[in-house]
Parts: sequence; C-alpha cells; structure tokens
Amino acid sequence: MNNIALIFWSIALILLQALVFNHVCLFGYAVPFVFLYILVKLPLNMSKEWLFTIAFFVGLIVDIFSDTLGMNALACTLTMALRRPVIRLYVAREDELTDPRPGLRTLGTFTFIKFVLTVSLIFCTFIFFIESFSTLGLVRVLLRIGASTLLTTLLIVGIDSLTIRKREERL
Repeated sequence: MNNIALIFWSIALILLQALVFNHVCLFGYAVPFVFLYILVKLPLNMSKEWLFTIAFFVGLIVDIFSDTLGMNALACTLTMALRRPVIRLYVAREDELTDPRPGLRTLGTFTFIKFVLTVSLIFCTFIFFIESFSTLGLVRVLLRIGASTLLTTLLIVGIDSLTIRKREERL
C-alpha cells in the first residue's frame, strides 16, 4: 500500500469510526476501533518520533470527532510505545521482512492475527481503563476489553484482506 492509499484509508477509517463505529456497541460490550488499522499498517522501520506523532494525531482527530477529551490520543500513543516489543514477540528479525508494513501478506495470516490481537488488546485495555478510571465494575471493564478486542481484530483482519484482494486482482 503506497502513501496515497494509506492517506485515503486513514481519512476513510477515521470518518467511519466517528460517524458509524463510535455508535456501535454490540451486546453492550463490544466497541469496534477500526481506526487502529492505520496504526497497525505503519512501517516497522519508522522512527519512534514519527510513530508517536502519527499515533497522537490519529487519536486526537478521533477524540475531536468523538468528544472524548484526549483518551484516544493517550491510548494510541501508549499502544505505539509497546508496538516494537509486540512485533518482536512474533517476528524473529524485522529486517528479514520483504515489506516493512505489517499485513496478512508480509507477516503471514497467523502471525498477523496474533499481532493485531495483541495491539488491539493493549489499546482496548488502555482506553477502557482510562475511561473508567477506577477498579469499580472490573468485570464489566474486562468484558468490554475482551469483546472489543475480538471485534476490532476481526474487522482489521477483514480490512487487510480486502486490500490484498484488490492488489491481487490488478496483477
């Protein structure tokens, strides 16, 4: 995916998050965070400064549309701080990858799903604990984290599989 396509996907996913997915709450627990796809697809060789800056501004834009007072900006930035250790759990050497952008094609299906699941779990944990800011109702918060993580992972893997099919059809 080139930079223009990434910018298009970023705008589309942020708008979808703000206009549609922020109003979805399946069974009272599962909230999809599809805008995480933007952060997942950032190159692995990107400098920390750029990674944190992009994560902060993506979260801030979602916060502006969602009226969430910086919670997404904080959760995105903290999640990206843990991104490199997470990828090292699943990929032995980052420099052996043919494409530095994580995806189904570059990491393989199982590794990509594990990576997205872990990143989603980290983000959902941060966002829901920031939102609740207490340990009261811990079971409800844990259910929201688990359900939102699974739903977000399914949607991100689905979105990535759509981008692969479009590329393969052109070849």
